[in-house]
Amino acid sequence: MSALADSFSNFIARQTGARNARVIEFDKLSGGAIQDNFGLTLELEGGNRPGRQAFVVRQDAPSGVAESLSRPEEFRVLQAAFRAGVTAPEPLWLCEDREISGRVFYVMTRASGSASPRKLVKGDLTQDQRRHLVRRLGAELARLHTVRPPMDSLAFLEMPAGNNPALSRVALYRRYLEEIDEPHPVLEWALNWLEDNAPEPGQIVLCHCDFRTGNYMVDGDELTAVLDWEFTSWSDPCEDLGWLCCSSWRFGGDDCEVGGVGDKQDLLDSYREVSGADIDPATVSYWEVMALVRWALIALQQARRHMSGEQRSLELALTGRMVAQMEYDLLNQIPELEERQ
Repeated sequence: MSALADSFSNFIARQTGARNARVIEFDKLSGGAIQDNFGLTLELEGGNRPGRQAFVVRQDAPSGVAESLSRPEEFRVLQAAFRAGVTAPEPLWLCEDREISGRVFYVMTRASGSASPRKLVKGDLTQDQRRHLVRRLGAELARLHTVRPPMDSLAFLEMPAGNNPALSRVALYRRYLEEIDEPHPVLEWALNWLEDNAPEPGQIVLCHCDFRTGNYMVDGDELTAVLDWEFTSWSDPCEDLGWLCCSSWRFGGDDCEVGGVGDKQDLLDSYREVSGADIDPATVSYWEVMALVRWALIALQQARRHMSGEQRSLELALTGRMVAQMEYDLLNQIPELEERQ
């Protein structure tokens, strides 16, 4: 690890013009099942960022999943989100020279606080603090969704087929399921339901596509950073809202629809106040079903990274074991939505 720390610190010294970069702390951060994240604190002498500086280095993992952006693409997305006023880490430098560390990486500022879902959901936040946090989440998404195509810097992001995000997702997930080459009748049934009940397409915007508890940092009751932009794409705003409200991301706080933290109405009210757009709760519920299907397929892909020998990992193997829970949730949620119609 020390050789890797030296490689990163020397790169940062060159970028900042520092005379010297002394490593104070360096460790691999928790999370990051798809990419490797390292915390790096340096004491920089001279240059344009002198003094103690805390960074995060985000680097390619040994293997990936089909949906994930490359690190250069993710860096461009993070730049666009940061410029739009989203509370995201500031993207600083991209390195595509594999001679530095053996892989492509980029460096960003490090935010304070914790991203631990269970610490947040099971913590001692008051009801008012939870409501404040949920409203912040709604405002963050509203700011992100001001980024709209076309954008030259994001030309690598494909538009949804037929400008219909819902049906485009259904077609994509059918292909993923065929590639897995094992029977999953609940997922096939859910995809049929999603195709039959697809809402009318709305405005196409930049969506994070993994905006959930566990992917944002909180210090006290304040949101300090939205993380993990590797799944970003052009889509329907309700994809982000539905993913955040998906039952998979409540971490035991099942009564709190928004990531185990608070109420969906507070989220939608805040989103409307910042964006000026009224969101149909039924459309958000539709995208919650889509989220369950997508997460089940990602879990299956993760398990295959382990099973194929590409990247032996207990975490990846255990992720694949979670598919049954998503299928169970689908068997319950779809009939509930049909009863409301």
